[in-house]
Amino acid sequence: MLDGLRQFIADIVAPQAQDRAFGDSDYRLAATALLVHVVSLDGQPTQAEQHKLHSLIESHFKLDRGTADRLIADATQVEGEAVDLYHFTSVIMRSLDEAGRKRIVQMMWELVYADGQVTEFEDNVVWRASDLLGISQRDRIDLKHAVAERAGGEVKDDALGG
Repeated sequence: MLDGLRQFIADIVAPQAQDRAFGDSDYRLAATALLVHVVSLDGQPTQAEQHKLHSLIESHFKLDRGTADRLIADATQVEGEAVDLYHFTSVIMRSLDEAGRKRIVQMMWELVYADGQVTEFEDNVVWRASDLLGISQRDRIDLKHAVAERAGGEVKDDALGG
């Protein structure tokens, strides 16, 4: 009876959760939701951002194209329902060591730089997520600079005023 009540409550709170391939405690869903949030900050994601998102998800999580598509769709759904970043970062904190969390921050920077421009909003979200993930300011900035160098010298960074 108690299991039936739990299921009833779960159905009311998150009726679409049963349709998802990835569960709420799966760090891949949480990480992808953060990435979807970043790519959506400056409006509709560009082709370059969408391609980069797929590429990062497929390579980092070692998923085929169809599974990556499903993960991105699930992450887009949960990100749209989220009120803050804490739920996602707390799942990642429980699941990954510091090196894994740094890789998530690096992926965020790679998405930020995918369209060739860093906005103040993007910079701020990566800063907040990094803080919640226990990544030091120094490491966050080092990751940002490393990604910016790989992106080439043509990247405009509005967050730094230049």
